[in-house]
Amino acid sequence: MSGRIRAKLAELGLTLPPVSRPVANYLPWTQSGTLLFISGQVPLREGKVAIAGRLGAEVQLEEGREAARLCALHLLAQAEAALGDLDRIRRCLRVGGFVTCTPEFTDHPQVINGASDLLVAVLGEAGRHARVAVGVPSLPLNAAVEVEALFEVAD
Repeated sequence: MSGRIRAKLAELGLTLPPVSRPVANYLPWTQSGTLLFISGQVPLREGKVAIAGRLGAEVQLEEGREAARLCALHLLAQAEAALGDLDRIRRCLRVGGFVTCTPEFTDHPQVINGASDLLVAVLGEAGRHARVAVGVPSLPLNAAVEVEALFEVAD
């Protein structure tokens, strides 16, 4: 697809990854009316978790941000698979971010900023969203970060 959002991705030097398939019994996305729910995405590169482990231990803050950025690219890839055209996105309503971390780690918002910043860079004002960023003891595939999103889309 080519359009405004694809052009912005190219301008930023970003490429959407291939969509990943679910690893359990769930759908990668669902749509109800103008709401598009994207399931949690982990930081995959070439089909493998690119950044694994815990923030506050073996994963550094900047690596966590990069993991969140990768997750956001996967969110957009899933949105394109669902919609056929990223330009159907009206706005990002909410992002949920999960950070695998030690009990002492408290910079969850800084990690998830990687996803938030990417969505705003790509979508502009339509990328600004409500958000939650929480720390968890583990995530699927030992991923350092997982991010989900809710988009409002055109019919």
